Parts: sequence; C-alpha cells; structure tokens
Amino acid sequence: MEDGGAMPYRHAMCRSIKTLREPYASDVTDEDVRAAALQYVRKLSGFRSPSARNAEAFDRAVDAVAAATQVLLRDLHVPQTSRRP
Repeated sequence: MEDGGAMPYRHAMCRSIKTLREPYASDVTDEDVRAAALQYVRKLSGFRSPSARNAEAFDRAVDAVAAATQVLLRDLHVPQTSRRP
C-alpha cells in the first residue's frame, strides 16, 4: 500500500533473507547487513514503508537488528572450509 499501511501477505514482499555467513557468503558489507535487517523488520511489521508516525520506531528496529546481526556474525564459530586452488 502506498500510504504505509500493512501489506497483505500475497503482495510482493520477498520471503527470504540471504545467509550472510561463510561459506554461503563472503565479504559481507554493512550494506548487506542493513538490507537483511530492513527485510526482516519489513516482514515482521507488515510495512514496506512505514508511515511518518511509525518511521522512527521502524528505523530504530532496523538499526537494532543490524547491530545484533553484526555481533552474531562476528561471534559465530564455524568450521573453516578448505578451498582448492
């Protein structure tokens, strides 16, 4: 919806968030993390774009999810994959 209202599930909101850890992804940027956080908050809130009155809460949520994602990716212990030359 253009007015920032909740979108029905059947509309064009992507249902998948890409895996951001090795070996599925390499060279993950802050922009990659923020995009995943934004998609997550959009999915949970049902808003593609929040109204002006909800924008601050929406942005805070995206920031919090992005920060938590950075911590998670930093702290994960995953086996190193062997790469062949």
